[in-house]
Amino acid sequence: MTAHDHAFEAAVARIRTVIARPEFQLDEAPSPSRLAPFALAITAESTGEEDLASGRFVLLHDPDGVDEWEGTFRAVVFVRAYLEADLIDDPLLHEVGWSWLIESLAASSCTYGQLGGTITRNSGRSFGTMSDRPSDGFLEIRASWTPLDGAEPAAEHMDRHTHAWLRLLDHAAGLQPLPDNVPHMLSSRSRATH
Repeated sequence: MTAHDHAFEAAVARIRTVIARPEFQLDEAPSPSRLAPFALAITAESTGEEDLASGRFVLLHDPDGVDEWEGTFRAVVFVRAYLEADLIDDPLLHEVGWSWLIESLAASSCTYGQLGGTITRNSGRSFGTMSDRPSDGFLEIRASWTPLDGAEPAAEHMDRHTHAWLRLLDHAAGLQPLPDNVPHMLSSRSRATH
């Protein structure tokens, strides 16, 4: 195992310490193989009858670095949540969704660069014989950033970036983020074997 493999394994070990709140179940998923030499993917799904939100966190690692990333690691996140009828036409929804991401990164004490993303709103309305159905829709947040070295190597605080994604999921699902000192119930997590 090379030193670069050690950096990725250290990052993965930190991510695997993260425990989701009871409303979500985390699972490891197949990782994208063409984006970087090393990758890890984690999915989150609602555990209750209500489908509050779902998401995906992908950590990419290229030991040689990528110019566009300006680093050797890249966090890529996706969150999808159903919208309540009164939010579907909110003109500030895109800005609010982006502010959730910025707040989540700050609340998780993340150091990052090269942040970019897209907020998408999709909605539908029924007409004719179906006009009594309520409007429905969903919000999608896609973003990526480069975890940067703070006082420690970036790999040593990758759990913070995973926590930021989970906080974003809380916001999108309409849940109040839990304070850091509140213990979470252990959510089940299946680990892919490589």
